[in-house]
Amino acid sequence: MIKAFPGGWDAMAGALGMSRDGLENRIYERKGQSVLVETALQMQQFSSTTHFAEAVAQLSGGLFMKLPEQSKHDRDELLAKFNELYSKLGDLSTKFREYVKDEEIDKRERQDLTNVGQNIHRTVEELLALTFQIYCRDQND
Repeated sequence: MIKAFPGGWDAMAGALGMSRDGLENRIYERKGQSVLVETALQMQQFSSTTHFAEAVAQLSGGLFMKLPEQSKHDRDELLAKFNELYSKLGDLSTKFREYVKDEEIDKRERQDLTNVGQNIHRTVEELLALTFQIYCRDQND
């Protein structure tokens, strides 16, 4: 997040109201210091990234997915998202067949299947978000 922030370390430290040394001490956990969750969230917001959320999700055994912005979407976008999902399911099916031919899934194949599966989950969530934006009258439900 620091590298993504214009001006890097010095600028991020200034934005957080601390010195560069103070920020480095927290990041590298020197002198008994550490980064507070609130500080990490502020750094994420300043850097316009989702790195902290992604790290928390991964450490929790999940994945972070940013939902589409609330805006006016149409049914063509929804159809495109369904087509994207079908394509990813086809990719999973193809890779699955290929990887189980030898009746064993190695480490690389497992990671590849996991990545494809996570992409499918992300696409399903995006598809649902679009569906609800298009078809739900009250967006607050």
